[in-house]
Parts: sequence; C-alpha cells; structure tokens
Amino acid sequence: MSEAPANQGKAAVDNSRRTWLITSCAMGGVGAAAVAVPFVSSFQPSERAKAAGAAVQVDVSTIAPGEKRIVEWRGKPVWVMRRTPEQLATLEKDEAQLADPKSERTAFPTPEYAKNRTRSIKPEILVAIGICTHLGCSPGDKFTPGPQPSLPDNWLGGFLCACHGSTFDLAGRVFQNKPAPDNLEIPPHYYVSDNMLLIGEEKPA
Repeated sequence: MSEAPANQGKAAVDNSRRTWLITSCAMGGVGAAAVAVPFVSSFQPSERAKAAGAAVQVDVSTIAPGEKRIVEWRGKPVWVMRRTPEQLATLEKDEAQLADPKSERTAFPTPEYAKNRTRSIKPEILVAIGICTHLGCSPGDKFTPGPQPSLPDNWLGGFLCACHGSTFDLAGRVFQNKPAPDNLEIPPHYYVSDNMLLIGEEKPA
C-alpha cells in the first residue's frame, strides 16, 4: 500500500524537473533571440548613421521629364529633377541675369563634375540641396514661364524662395541682386549604373 504514494512522489519530482528544464530551455531561447536581434540589426545603417550622412540611392529612371523628387540626406532635402529639353534650353538664356553663372563662388563649393551650365553629371538630371543659401528656407517650384507674382515678366522657369524673394534658375543658380549669396549647393554624388544615382559619396577613384 505504501508503494503507490512513493511512486506518486517520484513522478511529481520527475514532472517538476521536466518543467524546470523546459522553462530553462525556453528562457535560453528567448535570451539568444534577444541577443541575435541587435546583432543582425547592426548590419543595417542606424538612424544616427543616416543622419550623419549615409548615402542615399535614387533610381532616376522612375522620374518623369519635368518631375522633381525630394529625398533626405544629412537631414536636408535633396532635389532630384529630370529636366525637359525645353527646360534645359532656358539655362543659356538666363545666364546674363545670373549672379554666378559659372559657379565660381566658394561659400558652397561646387564639385568639379557640376561646374558646367547644367550643374550636373547627366545634363537632364539636376541634383541639388533644396535650401536657400540666404537664411535656410526651402525655395518653391516655379516651373511655368511667364509673368507671375514676385517674378519678372521674362521668367523662364526655376525656383522662388518666398521668405525673402531670392530666385534661382533650373540649374539652381541665383539671379543677380537677390539676398541669397550663392547658388544652391550641389551635394557629392555619382552614378553607380546608368540609372542608379548615389547621393552623399564621391565616385571611387
């Protein structure tokens, strides 16, 4: 009669040990997963790294003629615009009215590959930081030519900073006698393929 309680007691101990082992294994698995998640995520750029200047890729083949796309780099808006042939034709016509048509001022040095009329590697693609060089406002799009409020009657298209009236052509070059002291800044960039643009890095030597 005494064997039954003894067997029950042994079974209870065995069950307790089994439960303890299962719980320990489960907790160990959770701990391993907790360690693995930050380890795996460490392969991805952190938000701090992005803010510090991690490069940004843009597929320019998805940008239609006349369209401007905005991406963020170092916390700044970067414009990527595909200019039409008609828009490109305005760049020469504007030059007599520009303060720095050849991008020679040094407040915001222009990369050598953008020291041209289009201020770009590919003539049709403008890559510029969309911050006015006066006091840091963001200019608005004024692509439609012709007389408009705050713009001259012979306006050919470009950008207007509504804060203090600085105007820029479709290459981001500032017009004469405006508060902005310099053209829009051109960030470092290059094409890793025909259509893939990398903003934030110079082309490897």
